[in-house]
Amino acid sequence: MIEILRTRSVVRTLLRLSVMVILFAGCSAHGVASIPNAAAATFEIGEQAFLLNGEPLQIRCGEIHYARVPREYWKHRIEMVRATGMNAVCVYLFWNFHERREGEFTWQDQADVAEFCRLAQEAGLWVILRPGPYSCAEWEMGGLPWWLLKHEDIALRSRDSRFVEATRRYFEQVGEQLAPLQVTQGGPILMVQVENEYGFYGDDAAYMGEMKQALLDAGFEVPLFACNPPYSIARGFDPDLFQVVNFGSDPDSAFAALREFQPTGPLMCGEFYPAWFDTWGNPHHDGDPSTYIPTLDKMTAMGASYSIYMVHGGTTFGFWAGADRPFKPDTSSYDYDAPVSEAGWTTDAFFMLRDMVQQHLPDGQRIPEPPARNPVISIPAISFSQQAAVLENLPESIQHTEPQTFETLDVYRAGMVYETKLAPGSAGTLRAEAINDFSWVYLDGVFLGVTDRRSRSFEVPLPERSAESRLQIFVWSMGRINFGPEIHDRKGMHGPVTLISESGESTELLDWAHYPLTLEQSYREQLSYRNVSDDQSAQPRFWRATFDLDKTGDSFLDLSRWGKGVVWVNGHALGRFWNIGPTQTMYLPGPWLKPGENEIVVLDLLGPESPVISGRESPVLDQLRPELDFSGPRRKLRELNLESHLPHQKVSFENSPSKQVVHFDQLARGRYFCLLTQDSWNEEIVASVGEIDLLDSEGQAISHERWTIAYVSSEERHDMDGTAENAIDGQTSSVWSTYFAHNTPDHPHAIVIDLGREEILSGFTLVPAPGTSKRGRIRNAEIFIGDDLVREP
Repeated sequence: MIEILRTRSVVRTLLRLSVMVILFAGCSAHGVASIPNAAAATFEIGEQAFLLNGEPLQIRCGEIHYARVPREYWKHRIEMVRATGMNAVCVYLFWNFHERREGEFTWQDQADVAEFCRLAQEAGLWVILRPGPYSCAEWEMGGLPWWLLKHEDIALRSRDSRFVEATRRYFEQVGEQLAPLQVTQGGPILMVQVENEYGFYGDDAAYMGEMKQALLDAGFEVPLFACNPPYSIARGFDPDLFQVVNFGSDPDSAFAALREFQPTGPLMCGEFYPAWFDTWGNPHHDGDPSTYIPTLDKMTAMGASYSIYMVHGGTTFGFWAGADRPFKPDTSSYDYDAPVSEAGWTTDAFFMLRDMVQQHLPDGQRIPEPPARNPVISIPAISFSQQAAVLENLPESIQHTEPQTFETLDVYRAGMVYETKLAPGSAGTLRAEAINDFSWVYLDGVFLGVTDRRSRSFEVPLPERSAESRLQIFVWSMGRINFGPEIHDRKGMHGPVTLISESGESTELLDWAHYPLTLEQSYREQLSYRNVSDDQSAQPRFWRATFDLDKTGDSFLDLSRWGKGVVWVNGHALGRFWNIGPTQTMYLPGPWLKPGENEIVVLDLLGPESPVISGRESPVLDQLRPELDFSGPRRKLRELNLESHLPHQKVSFENSPSKQVVHFDQLARGRYFCLLTQDSWNEEIVASVGEIDLLDSEGQAISHERWTIAYVSSEERHDMDGTAENAIDGQTSSVWSTYFAHNTPDHPHAIVIDLGREEILSGFTLVPAPGTSKRGRIRNAEIFIGDDLVREP
């Protein structure tokens, strides 16, 4: 039997108490398990199955995040999960949600995860706990606290003593809250995850051992486990941890990869993806239940356990949405096209999933009916009559010679205004090393231009100045990157900041005033509003209005006529909006409304087409409007320039879903990397890629922080999100696919990555697009590396 950290012999000697058994949905191949109850029990990893009190248990789990569901709806959403036929719920903890300032923990109200677990137990669900320290989940910084970045040289997710000690303190708190809810103590928690997909990030088994020991020391005695994609299991592998594998299709190959490391024990998919999340400016993701339900059916029939990520996505309220690498900000809607919709509604996939599970239950066992849908209301048009300009409502400044990042100044989110004086002089260019993430530049109150991290455009032209002038740069941060080494994502201006004259002379700009704008309620309450008819000069503004309701219910605020910003209703931050889509509405939970007068505040960084908002009875999640992007196209118009170049290397790929490593015959040097396909397997003329990583001279993966897509010959944006940026975002379930919806160009297909600077490369890795169809799996390609692989037309 595989031994997975059940800790000490105390678990093996727990009394098996005789309790009243309520039959529940176990798999017919493995008998019937009881639902959670208040009696202590044993849970072990057997030779072929999970064993609950010695009896086989197949885990059918659905993931939901308590932080993404209003507390008032926790019970409703848990009952919805139960009504899909699941017998367990997977619970992520986000460390930064509980320790927002170092040493200050909160476990109350929306952060009361213990209550969420108790509600799951009351509903008849077991709990799979995933406490971190790293979570990912398209959440700000992957759940890691921003204040760790105050240490300039800290190495996150490593044995850096500062990280390990902070993690231990956090796990001690987690243990105080949740260790009493383990199955061994009468609670619903069956297993606890150690870290999350660490093999995607690092390769230090000793680090995994540190995290494992920290959880043991925190009082967790149930089995501990690790999860990874099939091709990352070996990295950081700890043989004392039970292993599960994450995938969205093709369980046969994924489980075969798992068996290479874990010859016995139950098979489990730790994250099974029915669909995917959305990022701003890219197509909405739709899952295909006609494809993934049969895959779940297959796993159920073969006795494998699984957790559906997500069975209900919910909403990333407030400022908690993260960003994909190298920088693709995530939408606040986390609908995920999951079986249970963002607002908790049933879907076609919900009933298909429910029917599939029902077919595997013993005769006479029925899945409970879903709870009733919560009330939904429309809200008549709300006209805004008051506004407050950001630059006219600045807090006290903090002075520094050089511009500081947010983290250095204890600014953990939202915005900062940087201000300095410019001497008289000729026209030139303002340039920064980096500005994370967007900025609006003003000279004596006159708007000059924007910078945009998506395209790594960090310079703005400055006019001639006849007198000393005031330079203001309003920097707006989106969520910190939540995946890969880029989680070391410090916000704000990164110096040096220089003024480049027309003659090319560079002058560093010093003596900066910093005005932090974290947008706390105390700040918003002090805003000085004026009538809309007053000054309308272009700059970020708050808008305020009130509206009356006779009754309350869920609604979806229509933000399609607004620009980009944040909305608060009765003090609750609903999240971020952006007119480029795909999300055009914001979910407004009914419990956050009240009969009578309600207040709504909107911060719009761009300005609305019309300052009016109404509430719809249904969401709009799939409307892209790239023509409204405030900084223009994310990619410059470029042409491929390979005529004078010979390929650095010709490569052939296996007809396999596994990650493939290509080592160059000799080192290459250049700023651009081009993959030029020649053909695909199965005579396909489509090409697709799950992920590309480039290797430095030592064979280590290079950070994607500076990367952008310089050119792509073809990409699918109609029938799916096949944008080229998906090939470098670190997420292998999001893919670059060439165009196929209405016409399908033939090979060669080209994708060119701009590395942001010249690099020395020894090779690269390529993960094919996932799935059993093998569509677009590249067979032969040529690799070009150089400094001029693209040109301006």
